[in-house]
Amino acid sequence: MKRKVNGCLFATAALLMTSVGVSAQSVAISDEVVKIGVLTDMSGQFSHESGEGAVTAIKMAVEDFGGKVLGKPIEVIVADHQNKPDTASALARKWFDVEKVDMIGNLINSSIALTVSGLAKDKNRIAIINGSGSSRLTGDACTPNSIHYSYDTYALARGTGAALAKEGKKSWYFLTADYAFGHALEADTSAVVKAMGGQVVGSTRYPPESFDQSSYLLQAQSSKAQVVALAGSGNVLVNSIKSAQEFGIQQHQTLAGLLVWETDIKALGLSAAQGLVLTNAFYWDRDDETLAWSKRFFNKMKVMPHMGDAGDYSSTMHYLRAVEAAGTDEAQAVMKKNARNAHQ
Repeated sequence: MKRKVNGCLFATAALLMTSVGVSAQSVAISDEVVKIGVLTDMSGQFSHESGEGAVTAIKMAVEDFGGKVLGKPIEVIVADHQNKPDTASALARKWFDVEKVDMIGNLINSSIALTVSGLAKDKNRIAIINGSGSSRLTGDACTPNSIHYSYDTYALARGTGAALAKEGKKSWYFLTADYAFGHALEADTSAVVKAMGGQVVGSTRYPPESFDQSSYLLQAQSSKAQVVALAGSGNVLVNSIKSAQEFGIQQHQTLAGLLVWETDIKALGLSAAQGLVLTNAFYWDRDDETLAWSKRFFNKMKVMPHMGDAGDYSSTMHYLRAVEAAGTDEAQAVMKKNARNAHQ
């Protein structure tokens, strides 16, 4: 499924895995190279959902494309934003102004994605966002230079929120990470629940780096809400689910992970993950095509890919095809071709 929201692109990771042959042409490629920057979390709490997997997926797309577009080489550079918006902003400015990066990919962490997509607009470059979910990126914060791929908080809310509401789970309590992504996920899910006749009986916001969720979970347990919704991600989410099991929350309440990655399930183990309700945009064994690509990814990373990896690969492939179709790496010409490709 692919859809356009308020002028910004959003696409699920329905992968186009075929290799693409390219031929040299006389074209307008700036600096004689198409340069892609992977700005991601290489070492922090979101590194299992991005990091080396994101870098590998994007490099696979470049390799599958042939290493060149319109006869010019494709270069990939990498940096760790350390989940700090100021660090991400400084790196992105340097990449755009000094290193002439044409597109920055991944951008996990919604606060960082919002910052860098704004810079991409100012510098007339392109930002492709995978891993960050805030629906603001497809809503009021969309730009003519940004693409929101894989999933957003609206999709997660509609998937999990609507499914549980249909089962009669009408009272909800939220544990929400106190930054852009968590706020958007709580807001989008609350809207779905209320539209289906449910109610939000309470919520608690916690610092994104707060690894001890005990006091927050006890508040959620004492609320007697039918659903305890975890509006966060990363290692903090994994710790929350483990603690919820220890407190016996799932004996009387449904635990909903509003963003759960396959890496989280592996970190939890099947016992701790039992009964958890979640929505996901990609599964490696969905069909023969996804399985074939996922085996190639596994050979490089020794783990199967998740929706972020799939999105990084697919969106990079779309970007390179758009550059080829536009005959240039100029941002607005490429964005027009990206929009056309996404709706074909």
